[in-house]
Amino acid sequence: MEKKQLNICLMNDSFPPTIDGVANCVLNYAEIINRKFGNVFVCTPHYPGVEDRYDFPVIRYPSVNLSHAFGYRAGLPFDVKTIRRLQQLPIDLIHVHCPIMSAVLARVLRELIDKPIVLTYHTKFDVDIEKDISSKAMQEQAIRSIVSNIEACDEVWTVSKGAGENLRSLGFSGEYRVMENGVDFTRGCASPEAVSAARARYSLPEEIPVFLFVGRMMWYKGIRTILDGLARLHAAKQPFRMLFIGDGADKGEIVAYAQELGLASVCQFLPPISDREELRTFYTLADLFLFPSDFDTNGLVVHEAAAGATASATLRDSCASEGMIDGRNGLIVDRTPESLAAACKAVLVHPEKLKELG
Repeated sequence: MEKKQLNICLMNDSFPPTIDGVANCVLNYAEIINRKFGNVFVCTPHYPGVEDRYDFPVIRYPSVNLSHAFGYRAGLPFDVKTIRRLQQLPIDLIHVHCPIMSAVLARVLRELIDKPIVLTYHTKFDVDIEKDISSKAMQEQAIRSIVSNIEACDEVWTVSKGAGENLRSLGFSGEYRVMENGVDFTRGCASPEAVSAARARYSLPEEIPVFLFVGRMMWYKGIRTILDGLARLHAAKQPFRMLFIGDGADKGEIVAYAQELGLASVCQFLPPISDREELRTFYTLADLFLFPSDFDTNGLVVHEAAAGATASATLRDSCASEGMIDGRNGLIVDRTPESLAAACKAVLVHPEKLKELG
């Protein structure tokens, strides 16, 4: 008996041109479902000047610009025109990837079409809330609203065990299943020609080790630990280059701090890279991916690095280190610059270890 192809509506508060782990995840879901398993519709906030050129429909609904405060645009989930358009689509299931505005829109739509909602919990929202909202009472109300949206869904997924524990800490009492994210990179390295071109463009001599970070430029990603650890390597005359790829509200402070530590000559800060093959090239040329973040719930970038046989240094007991064995398929460090620096120095002294870890 032939399986029925489902019509899936994917909703998220971010989607390209926004570049972050969840936006990439939703794009991967859309492309793979559309190619192999059924039909897909993506519903996401409007961004000025965006042209969506995909093999599936992208429904943009009105939004307001809150990027100065939160880094994103906020969709307006009660837009009547959008709701009517969604109501006319042959949707079998709604898959939401953000428990804020997207979840509100999903709940409105469910009332009209009577189709189930699956929600994937990707992010430790309490960290962002604490950072962006000063009032304790408003923080608590925001968390209650998020948990209420999650509990209203028919099924809840988390991207890691740690994400589930975080969700529990917010007050969620329902059931959930761990559904890890995959990556869209082909397993294997980028071409030697692409790597050589990148090395030449960014003055990265082949004999000097390269460290890499990809992600939002936010302090809570462990970037201070990276810079403080690298400052110790630099002071010890250990040769290396460090590449940061990404953007974020803290980028200006991060660049200034790197200069203050005397790392300007060994650090380069690149803008976000949307071309996946170009990004894959940087993973290939890197000797070690640095990701000492206890904010991230899945560390999609760690999996991207692994697809190209590049090992990562992650924090002990963090979500990104789930499934990692220290010294076998990665490095697990403590939350100190000294620990990061020691781990990096150890593998740089023994470069064959890097290949084994990768």
